[in-house]
Amino acid sequence: MCATPTEEAFQQARKLFLEGLQDFEQGRFDAAEQRFLSSLALLPGRVSTLVNLAATQLKLSRPQDALATAEQVLALEADNADAWFHKASALGQLNRHQEALLGYERLLALGPPGAAEPWLRHGQTLQALDQPERALASYERALAADPGLAQAWSNRGGILREMKRNDEAAEAFRQAITHGADPELHRYYLASVSAQPVPPSAPSHYVETLFDDYAEQFEAHLVGVLGYRAHSTLVRHVSALGRSSFRSTLDLGCGTGLCAPLLKPMTQRLTGVDLSSLMLEKAQALGLYDQLVHAEIADHLKGTDERYDLVTAADVFIYVGDLQAVFAALGRAMAPRGLFCFSAECSSSEAADFELLPSLRYAHSERYLRALAARYGFDLVQLVRAPIREDQREAIQGMYVYLARR
Repeated sequence: MCATPTEEAFQQARKLFLEGLQDFEQGRFDAAEQRFLSSLALLPGRVSTLVNLAATQLKLSRPQDALATAEQVLALEADNADAWFHKASALGQLNRHQEALLGYERLLALGPPGAAEPWLRHGQTLQALDQPERALASYERALAADPGLAQAWSNRGGILREMKRNDEAAEAFRQAITHGADPELHRYYLASVSAQPVPPSAPSHYVETLFDDYAEQFEAHLVGVLGYRAHSTLVRHVSALGRSSFRSTLDLGCGTGLCAPLLKPMTQRLTGVDLSSLMLEKAQALGLYDQLVHAEIADHLKGTDERYDLVTAADVFIYVGDLQAVFAALGRAMAPRGLFCFSAECSSSEAADFELLPSLRYAHSERYLRALAARYGFDLVQLVRAPIREDQREAIQGMYVYLARR
């Protein structure tokens, strides 16, 4: 039988709890966790403290600990809505999405029908389970409860874009901007489904986050599911040009290093550059690169002292529309007669230099690529049209462009 805490212990536990709440509100999550743990040492099993401890552990990206803490609460109060919310959130972070869905459904059954945040999380979980139609309905429930929930508008727009319901997607992205979503990112989304001005490139934080999140399953999905072949097609034609030995090679947007096993045998020194640090970790593990650089590609080209005689960019320019900065920077980073080869998706029209597709990828016109080459001192050696990958079982046509520096 537990001893009843003294008044002094109760007051000290309360003080620690309140200080923990203040730490949490000011983003000092490590300190908040220690306050809550110290409070629980004086007052074990205190539900309000355990609930806030679980929330703190989620902020600290420790979902397994948060799950255990939420379970402690539910053992004491089986219908505690906050504990169900934290449990479902922890399960989601652990990629146990089916269990997370059941947790959110239990929470929604317990709470008021107009709970916006649980419906938002319910929709996000359904998206993770590849159930977009059901997720769309959940986002609509969230927005009925809180029309100002920017994340629900954004997620709703993303699903509608993938469904090719472009007018509805555009309106959702406009609403997201109105209600405080990242304007740069959502103008990029908006341009992919409407006649809005096309930004020159994808936001760098979007690309970095996308590929950090994608790093673990990148190669299996890209090559195994989407039939990606740009890396092998690009390098195969380099060899066919009779240029099989290079002093220094730069792999722009190297990702996990798909090009590295193909490039390494033909070069003395191989450098990779990418925006995603997690992708670079995968590339490092190959042991094939002499140097890996975490940077935006044009910034690296402007700042490097190296003079490369081979520069490759396989499936990189789908995230860069306006290529002038890259071409201009190549002028100082390449050795004379150096070879620059890259892939690009084919634009549906030669009238525009580039377009942003609903897939959120840029496509370029051949006319634009030829004009850039001439303007920035390159001779066109070869241009090959061939598939890059598949999208919904349809081959995506691309151009493989080979330029020699004058």
